[in-house]
Amino acid sequence: MRLVGDNVEMGVYPTKKALEIADEQGLDLVEISPNAKPPVVKVMDYKKFLYEQKKREKALKAKASQVVVKEIRFGPNTDDHDYEFKKRNAEKFLKDGAKLKAFVFFKGRSIVFKDKGEILLLRLAQDLEDLGKVEQMPKLEGKRMTMFLSPRKTK
Repeated sequence: MRLVGDNVEMGVYPTKKALEIADEQGLDLVEISPNAKPPVVKVMDYKKFLYEQKKREKALKAKASQVVVKEIRFGPNTDDHDYEFKKRNAEKFLKDGAKLKAFVFFKGRSIVFKDKGEILLLRLAQDLEDLGKVEQMPKLEGKRMTMFLSPRKTK
């Protein structure tokens, strides 16, 4: 086996000799590259290695950002005051950095007003143009017309 590690004379050793060297130092013998000729092993504290690896992964996970999706629901005949109220909420969501899912829900025979729903969502997209960009244009899926907006990157 090819032996590597700190405080070890690197070279090719028989397996027993490599194990003895690791035991003398009170460390573990860890196989790094089993497919190499000869296989490569390293003298190291394996528990400490696992601990540090877990610590690094935790730090990377903490830095990763969670994508939050907020929803706003309209009806096809939503009045101006209700629209303005929901638009203000949408502005707040986009400023906070959350994605926005705006949808118009059609109940019963209101599916006849598909064009009203699309106009409503496009109006919302136009009003929020400076805060967010449209990720997906209004699309009818069953009884709801959905549109996605994502926040613009601020400098």
